[in-house]
Amino acid sequence: MKFVFNFFLYLAAIINQKTNIMRKVTFLLLCLCITALNSFAGGYQVGLNSQRNIGMGLIGTSLTYDASALFYNPGAASFIDSKFSFSGGLSFIMSRTTFQAKGEAYQAEINHDLNYPFNFYAAFKPTKDLSIGVAVNTPYGLSLAWPDDWKGRYIIQNISFKAITIQPTISYKIKNIIGIGAGLVISYGNVELNKAIPLSDSTGNDGKVNIKGNTTKLGYNAGIQIHPMKGLNIGIDYRSKIDMAVKNGDATFTVPAALASEFPANKVNVTLPLPANLDLGVSYEFNEKLMIGLGLNYVFWKVYDSLAFDFQTPTSAVAAHQSSAKKYSNMLIVRLGAQYKINKLIAVRIGGYYDPSPVKDDYVDPLLPTSNEIGLTCGLSIFPCKGFSIDGSFEYLIGSKRDGNDINDNFAGTYKTALFMPGIGLSYNF
Repeated sequence: MKFVFNFFLYLAAIINQKTNIMRKVTFLLLCLCITALNSFAGGYQVGLNSQRNIGMGLIGTSLTYDASALFYNPGAASFIDSKFSFSGGLSFIMSRTTFQAKGEAYQAEINHDLNYPFNFYAAFKPTKDLSIGVAVNTPYGLSLAWPDDWKGRYIIQNISFKAITIQPTISYKIKNIIGIGAGLVISYGNVELNKAIPLSDSTGNDGKVNIKGNTTKLGYNAGIQIHPMKGLNIGIDYRSKIDMAVKNGDATFTVPAALASEFPANKVNVTLPLPANLDLGVSYEFNEKLMIGLGLNYVFWKVYDSLAFDFQTPTSAVAAHQSSAKKYSNMLIVRLGAQYKINKLIAVRIGGYYDPSPVKDDYVDPLLPTSNEIGLTCGLSIFPCKGFSIDGSFEYLIGSKRDGNDINDNFAGTYKTALFMPGIGLSYNF
């Protein structure tokens, strides 16, 4: 984290001298891309939805810098200064998660697959008070792989879940004081899960089950932006819950030939809820250079009460309904962030947040091991010409050690996670 921040400051000093600007910009892009190519991903709700906002602790509900306001607060989109606004970016996650079995020397480590949450936003103002646009991003995702022969292989070996959302949005402001807006959220998701079955063949290999499917569901996003006085911005946003219900997914079993009739190719229904979010943001511009903001993000995790699989062709070996309790709790995330414009060419950002785990101690499992987390962020924007910016961000997520016992499978141990997330993006307003 210190290295990245010092690197940003070093680059800022070079650009501030106004020498070889484009060469230095290219150098920054290459550095971020090289870092990204060595990154891996994890997570369920992913907050990497705008490089500028990532750099400020992932705040954004009260901000109106560019078209990313379509996602963070549709009511804020009407306050975008430009007639046209475009913004997009790509983030990468490098993660390390380890498991230590309770009372044993046994350890295992997750192999995280490469993942790259992305976002794209486009806004157009046909009048000075009306804004319309579309947001495309990946606010939810989960991708992890434990070793095939690890101790918890009968619970999970690997899982991949990705949700892409498209949000057409409309926003309108009243007398430059209040903005209101709403958008329809179209969410496409696909999931694939693999785990071992305690049935060995003649060579001692475990049986396996593979489950995969996809679905498209609808939700909504609505928000209000208030400018009660010069420099002060207040935003409130609500994103609805979306139940990603996969119908007629494919379940394929690999078992010894003598048991194949008890494990036929099957169809399965499974639902993974995307929780609702209620966000409050307050920011204040002390002058044209310095802005400080606060964000409160309340996540309605309680909807993730259990994970159930309903098989359409049950047998004596495959029950029609299989479920495991999750018992998540609603949680409040507190975020702080700041931006400082050094000059017309460069702006730097810093932020942080505290994200408490929604998982109770008796339900900590290897499917989604989470702990109380502290996120530290920094960011940089370079403005090589009017209206155009190159945005970089870096987030370091520190997870505390988490002792837990999954009472569904009587599986106990200690988990430890840390994540590194660089990102790069572009914005253009005109």
